[in-house]
Amino acid sequence: MDRPFYPEKIFETIPILLPFLLVTFEIILGTIIVGFVLGFFLAKGSLSKNKAANKISGFIVNALRCTPSIVMLFVVFYGLPVLFWSVFKIDINGWSKAFYVIFALGILFSASVSEIMRSSYLSVPKGQKEAALTSGLTEVQAFKRIILPQAFVVSIPNLGNSFISLLKEGSLAYTIGLIDLMGKGNMIISMNFGGYAIETYIAQAIIYWVLTFILEQLFKLAEKRFSKGRVSVK
Repeated sequence: MDRPFYPEKIFETIPILLPFLLVTFEIILGTIIVGFVLGFFLAKGSLSKNKAANKISGFIVNALRCTPSIVMLFVVFYGLPVLFWSVFKIDINGWSKAFYVIFALGILFSASVSEIMRSSYLSVPKGQKEAALTSGLTEVQAFKRIILPQAFVVSIPNLGNSFISLLKEGSLAYTIGLIDLMGKGNMIISMNFGGYAIETYIAQAIIYWVLTFILEQLFKLAEKRFSKGRVSVK
């Protein structure tokens, strides 16, 4: 039997969903922090002259990039408590579900961050670093003043795409029972016994569309702002 469509329900549902964006933002922020920390070490290993570190980092990055987000989330959610209990005799089943989501997505996000860091670093001509060292700057000063600003500008578009992908992947949190934007939407549908499902999903889509548009504009502004005065070297 076809269900009637009520467009007005879309606009009634959006205000109900918006407060749960806070949970979504917390997950994204936590994932970014975990991803950048782990990604830094992976990038460092990938750029290392040590063959073992280079190969290990490359293997980890490739393995993570081939792992679906939903699979990693379930592995962490169901496997981490078993690991902690088996090795440390610590019961973490009562920990917040947000922890598992952040940890799982953070691990996957680190692979993208690692590749962005590595490619951005390699995009800066080696001659600029050599010139900086010749002028009397230390390795740290050369990196901070010469390499990092240029690498950061190069990384902005890729970071923007990764953040947008992360925003969408965060919607998987509801699969383990975390009540975020998607989780609340499913609760609304359940409370209505399956009614207004299309209207609720459209309301969620509108929110994600708006957030994605805002992120795109912010990264475009950032790229324009930090690219001022930058001269491309070919």
